[in-house]
Amino acid sequence: MDQASVKQPSKVLRFFANVFSYVFHPVFMPVAMFVLLYYLSPASFAGHTPEKFSLDVIQFLLNTVLFPVLVVVLLKALGFIESIKLHDTRDRIIPLIGTMIFYFWMNQVVKNLNYPLVVHVLTLGCFWGLIGVFMINIFFKISMHTAAAGGMLGIMMVLMLISKVNMLLPFFIAVVIAGLIGTARLILSAHRPPEIWLGYIVGFLAQMAAYWYL
Repeated sequence: MDQASVKQPSKVLRFFANVFSYVFHPVFMPVAMFVLLYYLSPASFAGHTPEKFSLDVIQFLLNTVLFPVLVVVLLKALGFIESIKLHDTRDRIIPLIGTMIFYFWMNQVVKNLNYPLVVHVLTLGCFWGLIGVFMINIFFKISMHTAAAGGMLGIMMVLMLISKVNMLLPFFIAVVIAGLIGTARLILSAHRPPEIWLGYIVGFLAQMAAYWYL
């Protein structure tokens, strides 16, 4: 079939896919999952006052959002990468290394300051997942969006295993969101299906491995 004859997604569909991709961007997922864990499993955060939780959120924002974004912006300003969207695998190398450092630091903070087990699993799983993405990126492209989505599914699975409360509905909602993230990336032609599925697998297995390790 001629490529030109293939029906392209409508502008409206692409608009919503873009919005969804930005809202559920990988850089926001760790802090979003931390906040979600706080509300889904309040018993795990016994002793965490609202003031301490607010400080925890700021710490997550600094290490998993602000600093990685600053690295990308600086690299773009200095001409080391072509686009802040990191479409090219070569553009991803330095930002991924920088982000790994910040994720490692965040995991050390969580490890040494007596955070709940599920938060330690989250940060360690994010760090390991990023290592997996980096290693695979050396050889071919992988979807970082679905790697983050897979991590979301993994930490929700962990929550189902350790929580005394039924987490089936939150897990089902997470599955739907993860599916929409992958669909959005396909609509935007940002990735091929194997890159999408590989991202899910890496993110999910990293969280499960962190749980088994801890």
